[in-house]
Amino acid sequence: MQFDLSILFTLKKSKADKVGQVPIYLRITVNGKRTEVSVNRKIEISKWDSKLQRAKGRSEAARTLNSHLDTIESQIKRDFNKLLEKDEHVSSFILRDMLLGKYNEYKFLINVFEKHNSLIKREVGSGYSQDTIERYNISIERLKSFILEEYKAEDIRLDKLDHAFIMKYNIFLKEKYSCGHNTTMKYLKHLKKVIHFAMKMGYIEHDPFFQYKTSYKEVDRGFLTADELKSIEDHKFRLPRLDQVRDVFVFVCYTGLSYSDLKKLTHDSISKGIDGKNWIIINRKKTGVRSSIPLLPQAQAIIDKYKDDTECNADNKLLPVKSNQKLNSYLLEIAELCEINKHITMHLARHTFATTVTLTNGVPIETVQKMLGHKNLSTTQIYSKVVDTKISQDMGKVEDKLCKQMQKEA
Repeated sequence: MQFDLSILFTLKKSKADKVGQVPIYLRITVNGKRTEVSVNRKIEISKWDSKLQRAKGRSEAARTLNSHLDTIESQIKRDFNKLLEKDEHVSSFILRDMLLGKYNEYKFLINVFEKHNSLIKREVGSGYSQDTIERYNISIERLKSFILEEYKAEDIRLDKLDHAFIMKYNIFLKEKYSCGHNTTMKYLKHLKKVIHFAMKMGYIEHDPFFQYKTSYKEVDRGFLTADELKSIEDHKFRLPRLDQVRDVFVFVCYTGLSYSDLKKLTHDSISKGIDGKNWIIINRKKTGVRSSIPLLPQAQAIIDKYKDDTECNADNKLLPVKSNQKLNSYLLEIAELCEINKHITMHLARHTFATTVTLTNGVPIETVQKMLGHKNLSTTQIYSKVVDTKISQDMGKVEDKLCKQMQKEA
């Protein structure tokens, strides 16, 4: 980060004493943010050169004062360069504390957060996806905004973090950015990860997150029923753009791909599987986990449909995938035309694959995990609760039939 330093000596004329002398103040400005501190010296206004920011004349008193101011200015510049050499965060407040002897090379939260982000950025494509990096970048901007509003500062020392800081940040995210519970928890988990990184580096001893729970609330993972999916597949759309979006959506319903993985599909993504049939075999962009998905007839038919598509071939794409925002916008139209009273999104297609297409049809959850590219089975098990509901409904129908049969026999 670029840091611009400005040093200015100025008089506090409003604080003149009885003999007409006014205190001299040092004003330090870094990137437009300034702070002031007294240099513990006074001078008559008539003896001050405001342009040179020094005492006028060659008297012993003037030389002594000017030497003192020169020493202060040199000290500020040395401290500024020292912080830059160590790649430390620089602010007017830090330089002031260093001058006053109150700075003990404390580590600051935003500075450590930036170091953390620069490190994980190196792992794009292996340990982290570009989307994850972007989320961490947004997270640090939210944190900067909070510190500025709550503490009127650019940064905060790590040793000043406590339980109250986290609680205030929690409330700030919900009030300032209208974040829901789970989104707020994501930002707090980013902060928690950075603090644990700081602890491993020896920057901080205590954990402000100790006994602070960052847990997600369970959300309703919507999905399409088999009938709803069929109605979208069979619908004849008058507009070509809706026809294309429907195809892309249905393709995800039968493959379970995330949008980021769907977007990067090319014809090279299709390989012959162990059964000699076509499979999609990729490493997930988000997790890097290998995902192997046998192509069902419905998915293969959509690929064949766009095999000779001019737009797809020009961009070396398997399917005409638009931006996620446009796809979700057009899906609202599709839901209305198909008379489906659900908020249909591309991610709902992935849920539909996990529930309606696979688990409901008896595919073992461990197999679904591998196709979805989940690192942990617990992530996939969220869908099993939905399937349990389906089982309960089906068994309810069986129970009704058995009851009717018993009534007849009686």
